[in-house]
Amino acid sequence: GLTLKAGCGIGYEFSTLRPRGAYVSGAGAYTSGPLSFMDIYDKMCFTVSSAGGRRGAQMGTFDVSHPDVKEFIRAKRENGRLRQFNLSLLITDEFMGAVKADRDWPLVFPVNIKEQHEIDLQDPSKVVWRDWPLTETYVHRDDGLVACKIYSHIRARHLWDMIMVSTYDFAEPGFILIDRVNEMNNNWWCENIRATNPCGEQPLPPYGSCLLGSVNLTKFVRDPFTAKARFDWEEYREVVRVFTRMLDNVVEINGLPLAQQRHEIANKRRHGMGYLGLGSTLALLRIPYDTAEACKFTEDVSREMAVAGWEVALALALEKGPAPIMDQGFVVSAEMLRKRPEMVSDGYQIGDAITGKVLHAKYSRYMQRLAEVAPDLVQNLIETGARFTHHSSIAPTGTISLSLANNASNGIEPSFAHHYSRNVIREGRKSKEKVEVFSFELLAYRQLINAKAIPGSDKEDEKLPAYFIAADDISPKAHVDIQAAAQKWVDSSISKTANVPTEYPYEDFKNIYTYAHAQGLKGCTTFRFNPAAFQGVLVKESDLENTIYRFELEDGSSVEARGNEEIEYDGELHSAANLFDALKEGYYGRY
Repeated sequence: GLTLKAGCGIGYEFSTLRPRGAYVSGAGAYTSGPLSFMDIYDKMCFTVSSAGGRRGAQMGTFDVSHPDVKEFIRAKRENGRLRQFNLSLLITDEFMGAVKADRDWPLVFPVNIKEQHEIDLQDPSKVVWRDWPLTETYVHRDDGLVACKIYSHIRARHLWDMIMVSTYDFAEPGFILIDRVNEMNNNWWCENIRATNPCGEQPLPPYGSCLLGSVNLTKFVRDPFTAKARFDWEEYREVVRVFTRMLDNVVEINGLPLAQQRHEIANKRRHGMGYLGLGSTLALLRIPYDTAEACKFTEDVSREMAVAGWEVALALALEKGPAPIMDQGFVVSAEMLRKRPEMVSDGYQIGDAITGKVLHAKYSRYMQRLAEVAPDLVQNLIETGARFTHHSSIAPTGTISLSLANNASNGIEPSFAHHYSRNVIREGRKSKEKVEVFSFELLAYRQLINAKAIPGSDKEDEKLPAYFIAADDISPKAHVDIQAAAQKWVDSSISKTANVPTEYPYEDFKNIYTYAHAQGLKGCTTFRFNPAAFQGVLVKESDLENTIYRFELEDGSSVEARGNEEIEYDGELHSAANLFDALKEGYYGRY
């Protein structure tokens, strides 16, 4: 509650709770399962946020092998349930392999130490050994794997189809490719990450927090929309260097409400620098978002941010000292050697002493990749230690893109459209307010090139160039390609949504997620307009105009209206679509 009150978002993993119907010996009763606890957290968040203003945000994650996974997938289909949560499944490589091979998938939960004599731990038909975030009270091996009891089996493809149908119709649950997250985590030896912040760009350990900031890429384009259009790389690198110092300073005044959070950030000093306006910047440079040239620019801009940022990590470590964890001593374990077999080749054995800076800079997969382009820098980080453990994270930036960047495209996204409506939260209002907005690149084009330009016009004196494309013009595969190009150089994760047209074929939709896994993403989210399930923050006027909303007000009267029609209710004017959502979310009496 204190964390929500402070304006922070929270991520929780609920699959560490026993499945519904499991016997709890200490209580002498059977558990109601994880979903009932999620309902409690949902009500708590609603209570904290219901007074108005920016509402609380929560992410609930759930392991794809938990016995209650089907209930989790279906949870949001009940009106009003878990409306204060984004939901994501923790998808493992093993599960994706089972889907590909059309195998049975075991639904499991760890074996408590008190239960170990009730089951044959050597029987593979009853027990599987898995990575698990908790080991203290469960049966586990020296290499860190935990014994998990098999409760039942389901065909992997059947479970996959359940997930895909839910995601297609309801945009949830999202995907967190958790093995990739942990494999690429810079703190791989001391963290087992199982949750992210509400938008998914920041995977964090228990009590972890991350201070985010974004660079506006549109500021570095020179001579936009002309044959001489170019990106000022030197100024960009300098801004990244200065901004890295600023974000490191913010760690000192983090204002986090809990002592555990303050200790965690002081020990590792992680922050998350990202950028906004990628789609707008590509338009200014006359590069279509869905091209190989756009992917190359995205990789370049992400790599240059990484190299400049880690150069400052070294400089700050020399000036002020590295993050405390860098000088801490650790003992080489069987689990470390299982995760990093190259340590064995380097002569390490179980029980050897090793420092955090070596584990971080020499053996994290991300820093090994950085060493391919900046070997001397990484060698110095091995010897000195870095000022922080993590540097980059690309947030959705919805608020700051609109309020501070003149509606430049959000984060890594293309512009949603060049003329559309945005649902914003106003303090004191129970429903969101619909605001008409234009894309940054359209406003710039009208100012610099053609004041008459109109999106979608076929008139020669009003047409926009072909590189003016928006989210719906881009194939889901192209969305994934852009994200993959950036992820290579982003050490945390990326918040990105592949907007899918309402009529997009379901069979093609399923392929987006297998492609995202193959491309090495850490997460994948799609959004397909379905107003019965979720309104969305960004909405095209044509979608609202073509959608009829039917609902009942608290006094029992019925309303039928197009989404963009205005309705007066409780002393305020609302669009029909936003009133529909507010009623469904419980901000007024009945739905």
